[in-house]
Amino acid sequence: MGRVAAAHGIRGWVKIQPYTEYLDSLLDYRTWWIGHENGPWREVEVQQREAHNKTLAALLPDCPDRTAAEKLKGLLIAVPRSSLPAQPDDEYYWSDLIGLAVVNEAGVMLGTVSNLLETGANQVLSVKGDSGEILIPFVATAIKQVDVKNKIIRVDWALDY
Repeated sequence: MGRVAAAHGIRGWVKIQPYTEYLDSLLDYRTWWIGHENGPWREVEVQQREAHNKTLAALLPDCPDRTAAEKLKGLLIAVPRSSLPAQPDDEYYWSDLIGLAVVNEAGVMLGTVSNLLETGANQVLSVKGDSGEILIPFVATAIKQVDVKNKIIRVDWALDY
């Protein structure tokens, strides 16, 4: 749901770059999991948290000063899936898309979703396949169907775009 971007001040606060749709969504959760993508992860009770322009700031336990905060830079922030609101059948979380097969309208398998990127203008699917990485804008003209149940995304996209 976010990433520790930097230390914030001298009293152990960290600056958080949120990956959520709304800037302050992460503030709704008092317990976070922090760690590296491939682990290890640890559960923390957030002591204080607040929104700052386009980022968040938080004070985490065992982080008394700037030096300790700087050591957290780059760690990812997550919350348990069970803590998230249930989604209607036609909606999904970004994490639901990771690993889905991406097939174009001609039936060509382009690869699988490895990541999603926020560009400011729109989100972008990063699709890894036999021909390398393909970036597909997550817009209605390119994304024709997302079928989480059957683990497939149908797109109007070609390998040579």
